[in-house]
Amino acid sequence: MKALVKLGGSLLETEESRRRLVRDLAEAARQRVRLVVVHGGGKQLTRYLAERGVESRFIGGLRVTTPETLDAVLKVVAGSVNHELVAAFVQAGARAVGLTGVDACLVEAEPLAPELGAVGRPARTNPELLELLVSRGYLPVVACVAGDREGRVYNVNADQMAAACAAGFAADRLLFLTDVAGLLDAQKRVLELVTAAECQALIAAGVASGGMQAKLNAALEALRLGVPEVDIAPGAQPGIIGRWLAGERVGTRLVREAPDA
Repeated sequence: MKALVKLGGSLLETEESRRRLVRDLAEAARQRVRLVVVHGGGKQLTRYLAERGVESRFIGGLRVTTPETLDAVLKVVAGSVNHELVAAFVQAGARAVGLTGVDACLVEAEPLAPELGAVGRPARTNPELLELLVSRGYLPVVACVAGDREGRVYNVNADQMAAACAAGFAADRLLFLTDVAGLLDAQKRVLELVTAAECQALIAAGVASGGMQAKLNAALEALRLGVPEVDIAPGAQPGIIGRWLAGERVGTRLVREAPDA
């Protein structure tokens, strides 16, 4: 099975949660799951910027990226966060390799919107590098930075990065591990199974907004590009990786259409 897991939120903040998830993912890779990991680092980036007196601004759940912010993204997300995560995987016995979308044009991006600055939207994915690494027993760990053929570098939302990589890699399953229980309805109840049309309705009604809106938009794009199913699950739950790989329903599962449709 080919799987892509996206790590983000507070799951990368504490050493305990990071090591637990890394250990479980390394074990999955040893069990011959063809695995790719994509990660964010928004909380670490916000803290880094705040320590330097730079305010973080968001539009639609996406970080406005000035030249100063982009420099911080490269230092924090593609730098310290990626290296610490790779080091944790190596300690857990995985042959982890740290990457960004810039490497071998893994993910090519284009500007998303002028008001967002250097925020990119994945335009093309070139998965040959992922395929090569995975086929040789390596575990790619991809930071959410992409580039273009003109040498420009973009900050890419980690969920969109995961969706693009999952589609290019032809993953059977995509998992967004988060610090929330899943997708909630208007009454704050976790929705177990949601179709693409229902996702769009939740966004239109304002029930899913901010970071969850960005996550759902990425999930919808992954489904559109051929990923069969996307899951949003709480990374804090013990054994979440093994349960997900075993087919257990965890958090919220997103599909193109209802199973009986």
